[in-house]
Amino acid sequence: MMLNPHTPVGYPKVIHFLHIGKTGGTALKYALRVTTDPSVTFHLHNHDTKLRDVPAGEHVFFFVRDPIRRFVSAFYSRQREGRPRYFRPLTEAEKESFARFHTANELASALSAPDERTRQHAEDAMRSIHHIKDSYWMWFESEAYFRSRLDDIFFIGFQESLAEDFLALKSRLPLPTGAALPDDDTLAHRNPTHLDTTLTAAAYENVTRWYEADYAFVSLCRQLRSSR
Repeated sequence: MMLNPHTPVGYPKVIHFLHIGKTGGTALKYALRVTTDPSVTFHLHNHDTKLRDVPAGEHVFFFVRDPIRRFVSAFYSRQREGRPRYFRPLTEAEKESFARFHTANELASALSAPDERTRQHAEDAMRSIHHIKDSYWMWFESEAYFRSRLDDIFFIGFQESLAEDFLALKSRLPLPTGAALPDDDTLAHRNPTHLDTTLTAAAYENVTRWYEADYAFVSLCRQLRSSR
């Protein structure tokens, strides 16, 4: 599960967590907030920190998620302004988007609407809603730059296997035995379970096409983890 084959036996002395929005980062930061080894420096970054912000030679780990699942999660998280875990007021553009599109399926479906104005409103929403507008490449720039930093990539996890991957990560880091992901939905910043998160076939196809570059990044991450 550890990605960097050149990492010496023992723990890295400095390690950075890149927090990509809606990939389980809040739960991970809760679990990783305490270390038992004072010689190891953890940097649990916010969403603004990118790979280029991390000095070359220092280790990095991050989690990714299927782009469609990330889109749906982001839609409802922003619709309620991040509550109850956080509160980030809607921008004017976000307010306009949520006034037009009340569900993730409505927004995704509108990307292929017969009416040009509806399609334009949907595209504007995709480019203005926090998290939805953020491509994975915002954190990693390009495949060439990402590959140039592979020696610094300590671990890549996947939100879909968050619990399993956290245990794998935990085995490689100086964490207390009791360190665990939160069970509480608020602490983990999870969406309520009653939400209708289904997408029609057309909506699914639209979002898949919209996030084509992000799917390429996730595929690259899976290939790298398998090969290492």
